[in-house]
Amino acid sequence: MNVREALLRNRSCRRFYQDYIIPENDLLTIADAARLSPSGRNIQALKFLISCRPELNSRIFPTLAWAGYLTDWAGPEEGERPSAYIIQLLDKSITPNIMSEDCGITAQSMLLQATELGYGGCIIAAVRRKELHAALELDDRYTVMNVIALGKPKETVVIEDMKDGEYRYWRDADGTHHVPKRNLDELVILKN
Repeated sequence: MNVREALLRNRSCRRFYQDYIIPENDLLTIADAARLSPSGRNIQALKFLISCRPELNSRIFPTLAWAGYLTDWAGPEEGERPSAYIIQLLDKSITPNIMSEDCGITAQSMLLQATELGYGGCIIAAVRRKELHAALELDDRYTVMNVIALGKPKETVVIEDMKDGEYRYWRDADGTHHVPKRNLDELVILKN
């Protein structure tokens, strides 16, 4: 798989085969993609808590919000929830803050690695961070940044051309998730 194929396949997946257990070795490979990613000032202050146990996953799930544009959907039902999570944590013993780009860079690296391994995922920034911090029983050294939900995809996600400036994703009657994208000529400014 080349980079373009990985980018086309890497869509925010929000429904999974919950009973499919991702091997720990695959989760470590996914986290290693974050380790190998660029870091502002090369400070590498993000840590990655891996959860693949149902008991711990059940404490993480209620702290997350899913798919804001799908207002009639509260999130994946039991049986369709992620089978693993990777929580991005800021280690404040290294630095009190990081460049926000670090979270995005490491999250995308992990999702691209997950895609190559045949998994789907979703970067979740709508997190009740204080609740999650308590649920994970973390000490004050860590700040919860984002959550990466992972699993074997149980939904189809398609990219389509944006029409009339409508950027909101949506689901059709069959449950296919549609993601409108602007055309390249809308995004690129060429100067002569």
